[in-house]
Amino acid sequence: MSYHIHMTRKSGNAKVGPIPVTTTDQHTCPVGCPLNTDQGGGCYANGGPLKLHWNKVTNGERGTGLEEFVGKLQALPDGQLWRHNQAGDLPGDGYQIDRDALGMIARANRGRRGFTYTHYDAESDPVNREAIRAANAEGFTVNLSSDSPSHADTLANLGAGPVVTLLPGDQTENSTTPEGRKVVVCPATIKDGVTCASCGLCQRQTSGKGERPVIGFPVHGSQKRKAAAVAERDGRGYFGIAV
Repeated sequence: MSYHIHMTRKSGNAKVGPIPVTTTDQHTCPVGCPLNTDQGGGCYANGGPLKLHWNKVTNGERGTGLEEFVGKLQALPDGQLWRHNQAGDLPGDGYQIDRDALGMIARANRGRRGFTYTHYDAESDPVNREAIRAANAEGFTVNLSSDSPSHADTLANLGAGPVVTLLPGDQTENSTTPEGRKVVVCPATIKDGVTCASCGLCQRQTSGKGERPVIGFPVHGSQKRKAAAVAERDGRGYFGIAV
């Protein structure tokens, strides 16, 4: 498959901070992602200026192919923190991850501190699960995106990589999952002056005590009502206990 990826060398997003960010064409988004428009919507990238930019990347007006993107990635300084996919997902056909393409990105990241998130199904698809596990083992942090803290337990138990989860839009306190994992609310969403650039928590795969806490993102953006509905209709339906 061919992919179109755009790199912004210095993000202008106040919550991300001045680090490189990328946007990948919409065709990579998993068909089964509950935030996908076809599944009810809720994706924060489906509105505002980011949506306009995403459309241009998808249409080929901005960005490059995979090989040229890999070259740009290899040109980043050693130790550079960068965020892959402010919109879009891992290379794939909407059902299954393209392991070879993801491997190219992971290898190009060597010596750098890249991180991203994916809604590809790792629970029932072993190809996706192993592709994510391999990328994390290579040092490219792929966070598995869950729809609620209870779903986070399910994904964390796969052992494929660190996990993030949706939270209610008004949640500001840390909490726990049903199985007792700590859920840390994304610092950039609740603390002034904190950005991805200054935090870097999503790039870490472990903590000093082993398993990294689940990172929680309160639903936000113009699509937040739809995103909240995703968590509410999640069959596990558990938002966590404040601690």
